[in-house]
Amino acid sequence: MGRRAFIGLVVGGTAGTLLTPIPWKLTDDASIWSQNWPWIPRVPNGDFELKPSLSKLDNSGVGVNVVTVKGRPCAVYGNPEHPLSRGGISSLAVNEAELLYSPSRVQSPLKREGDSLIPISWDDAKALLAEKLKAAGSDVACVSGDDTGSGTDVFSAFVAAAGSKLCFYMPAEQVDAGRAWLRLGGQGMVGYDIENADFVLAIGADIFESWGTHVRNAQAFNKANPMGGEQAMRVVYASPIKNRGAAVADAWVPVLPGSEAALALGIAYHLIQGGATSGGPGFEAFRSAVRSGYSPEKVQQATGLTPEQVADLAKRLASAKRPLVIAGSSFGQGGGQNAVAAGLALNLLLGRLNKAGGIYALPEAPAVVQGAMPRRQILANDFVDYMLKVGGEQTKAPAVLLAYEANPAYALPQTELMAQALDKVGFLVSFSSFMDETAAMADLVLPTPLVMERTEDMYTPYGSGWVNYTVATPVIAPVFDAVPAADVLLQVASGLGHNLGFESFEDVVKAKAEALNAMGGFAAGAKAEPWKVRVGGGAPSSSGVSDAVQAGKAWVSMATVNASGLSLAKAAVGQAAAPAGGEFPLVLAPLFELNVGSSKVAIPPHNVSTIRDTEAANGHFFVRMNSATASKYGTGQGKQVTIASKTGSIKARVSIDEGVMDGVVAAPLGFGHTAWDKFAQNKGDNVSKVLTVASEPGVAAPFWAGSMVKIA
Repeated sequence: MGRRAFIGLVVGGTAGTLLTPIPWKLTDDASIWSQNWPWIPRVPNGDFELKPSLSKLDNSGVGVNVVTVKGRPCAVYGNPEHPLSRGGISSLAVNEAELLYSPSRVQSPLKREGDSLIPISWDDAKALLAEKLKAAGSDVACVSGDDTGSGTDVFSAFVAAAGSKLCFYMPAEQVDAGRAWLRLGGQGMVGYDIENADFVLAIGADIFESWGTHVRNAQAFNKANPMGGEQAMRVVYASPIKNRGAAVADAWVPVLPGSEAALALGIAYHLIQGGATSGGPGFEAFRSAVRSGYSPEKVQQATGLTPEQVADLAKRLASAKRPLVIAGSSFGQGGGQNAVAAGLALNLLLGRLNKAGGIYALPEAPAVVQGAMPRRQILANDFVDYMLKVGGEQTKAPAVLLAYEANPAYALPQTELMAQALDKVGFLVSFSSFMDETAAMADLVLPTPLVMERTEDMYTPYGSGWVNYTVATPVIAPVFDAVPAADVLLQVASGLGHNLGFESFEDVVKAKAEALNAMGGFAAGAKAEPWKVRVGGGAPSSSGVSDAVQAGKAWVSMATVNASGLSLAKAAVGQAAAPAGGEFPLVLAPLFELNVGSSKVAIPPHNVSTIRDTEAANGHFFVRMNSATASKYGTGQGKQVTIASKTGSIKARVSIDEGVMDGVVAAPLGFGHTAWDKFAQNKGDNVSKVLTVASEPGVAAPFWAGSMVKIA
């Protein structure tokens, strides 16, 4: 299989389909779908139409085209005119038409009575919500699973109007990156110009699966490596397991989980020894910290790489014309700030700030909702730290917690303790499209339409190399009795006397588009590609944001903000350290595979057939380890084991995989759901149970990459 074909599998998330006997069962599967799943809508006869929309089921930010027949969505494809998809689509987004009718959809408002959730009217639901919020006063908090949309602005403005500062993002790669950027003195947000790079070193960050705009990243790599043509971009991926991203890259460098920052700073050591310098602030302090804390010997103990291997990576970066370093967590969360900060430091050391193929300082979205919290203020609030303190009774639980498109009951580390913390909340409200684990334990469930059923916006997802803004308008009326969460909150806020400045979310989006006009920009398309504009390709005539987004286009801008305050001084903290051993001698490497689901959606029905028998079978899921590790701990292929940490345990079967480092257990996220539907329930176990939160060195913030476990 060629490189281009393999990239197609990564983007589609269907690698498992071609590697199992599934294709030979397609006829039988079609029969099962048509005969046994009566909720599947039938495609009516009629002409096909394409309607633009976007997907927010993962963090890739893809623009999509929805195929409709007589107004009914029937299929979803990547939009070739959208710069973050370029015709590609994630394996979650491709399911969105079918998910409209999923049996896991919340079909009406629900309130708790004893152990049950019973349907109520929207009038009663809003009255109950208003009653609880009025009684709570300032004792209210919210957590959002969306860091790109204006809906979070509405929620943060409401919390602020109530007199609270407790607005949080769910833990994610982009949250850690935002904090790291601010820590180095950055303004706005960081962007990565992948399309114009000729050498990309991905440290931890799985740029083709879980990191940032992964569909766009895969498309950029694919276009730069045409079959039979000249290779314009090389990618080296450092991670603990040879996953899909590593298989696609030009080279895989095995590095222990949690040691990403040590590797990046070990590379900086060799670059500095070779004469690399920086005229920016903090370089002398950075050089001193790197030389004392990240010598080749210390980095070898922390990462498992020899000094020669690290020096070779430094040499490859130094010799590239347009190198780019992307550092983060291999599973899209929990990696903390240090890895991202160290990766940013490498880019600064290489002189890659605001350079084509490097990193850019991008402006944040303008605030339009009255009283909305600035993004940096929300980033300063850590939800995991807050919930751990609530669970440990160090902090009082809020009287009301609003969960906006977030599933903390399933997706947070140390799941059992987090569930105890959620139980302490006075009144838990879930704004959710699906009956997920948080909705199942909530006191009030308010169904939210899917993006295809509502007005939604998206501003510059993490990883984008340029500012972009996309608006989706409804493709279909809500299939069930669902109302957009921001509209519900705006109405309730008005009744409580909180003036947020808008009566509807549609008005918020219009105001956001008008405010963005000040940046200057253009509608992206096949003849207006932002990465080409970055290298002098000639910007199209400036166009209004409203005109662009109303036409279903993505509006883009090359605007940047002042980055002179970026300092290397806080990029290197602590010292490289080897993983702790003792009672828990194995390092856990959580494995993120998009077709198994994300923190927002469980396994979609279409994706069940892409999961191989060595990943899940008969209600069990599999953890991976190499044969040497399995032999050392007395287990082997197919054997059942209990993986335990200080905070919990999971049961799994073993799959032998020689692409896993010695002393490492790779465990896939996305299994172990207790809610949703029969396609996702009771399949395997939830790896988040054994993710152990520690205090990140030099930052004193929670992180859980490199959690230590044992085979019990």
